[in-house]
Amino acid sequence: MPVQIETLEQRLKAQAAQLGFAACAIARADAAPKAGRRLREWLGAGHHGDMLWMEERAEQRGSPQGLWPEVRSVVMLGMSYAPARDPLALAEVGDRARISVYAQGKDYHDIVKKGLKALARWLVEQQDSALKVFVDTAPVMEKPLAMAAGLGWQGKHSNLVSRAHGSWLFLGAIYSEIALTPDAGEQDHCGSCTACQSACPTDAFPSPYVVDARRCISYLTIEHKGPIPEEFRAAIGNRVYGCDDCLAVCPWNKFADRAAAHRAFVGRAELAAPAIEDLLALDDAAFREIFSGSPIKRIGRDRMVRNAAIAAGNSGEPRLLEKLRPLAGDPDPVVAEAAIWAMKRLSV
Repeated sequence: MPVQIETLEQRLKAQAAQLGFAACAIARADAAPKAGRRLREWLGAGHHGDMLWMEERAEQRGSPQGLWPEVRSVVMLGMSYAPARDPLALAEVGDRARISVYAQGKDYHDIVKKGLKALARWLVEQQDSALKVFVDTAPVMEKPLAMAAGLGWQGKHSNLVSRAHGSWLFLGAIYSEIALTPDAGEQDHCGSCTACQSACPTDAFPSPYVVDARRCISYLTIEHKGPIPEEFRAAIGNRVYGCDDCLAVCPWNKFADRAAAHRAFVGRAELAAPAIEDLLALDDAAFREIFSGSPIKRIGRDRMVRNAAIAAGNSGEPRLLEKLRPLAGDPDPVVAEAAIWAMKRLSV
């Protein structure tokens, strides 16, 4: 029986799996031609809020060639962070804070980038050529490219949905000068389902597949630096970092292979259901110690305590008033304003 010779693409995918990636697929560099136009429309509508970095590098973000003209192939990779527990379980537990499941383990930037670099080194050993690796912080349209490669499709919540991994994939990309054989792209399988749209507490979807970041709890608690608009504060509930609602209700999650979840993203026990009163007491040193190695560290102490104050105001727990009072005079005026709002709400 003749020995089957594996192609470079097959060996690449096998190597990716060994490095902890749950999904790997290839697209031509020009496989998502509509992405740039849709990005410009989204920016033109102001849906990016004060994420000005998206606007400043829009041309580079619009297509792989806009960032690197020599790119011929895009290797899209996904690491699973499928949660073992229901992300919505703490919705009615007033004195506990909710942290998005993606942020309860190690920082995905570090873990995914480490895997990308290792895979890139392997690929160069197989065929010497120039390449670049990207995870999240670079001007790369990961989700349209992942759909073009066949990892999944961009659902009505605007995030990637995979038939094998649900809504729980961290994405990374390798841009290569090698003309790799592309995989078949994925089709949209959302159908008539509107579960994610209906689940959004702040009505952040002006239309299916479009999110207005200015109304999104993930944006408000992570990216937004100023006071959180009062119209959204009650809807934030006890969320202090991100929001999983639109992802968690996706019916495709019932098919997610939770055994494929990367062990680095298993949530730390202390971040699964932290007490709001403990978060209110954080100073800068304690914040950095608790959230070391977590993506949460990027928002800093002030934004976390601002978010915790909003959660306290929504808690229905008058005993948190004594924790809020010192914050009414906090050096950060945004924290102080949130604390005063929360105190008024708990005193009614």
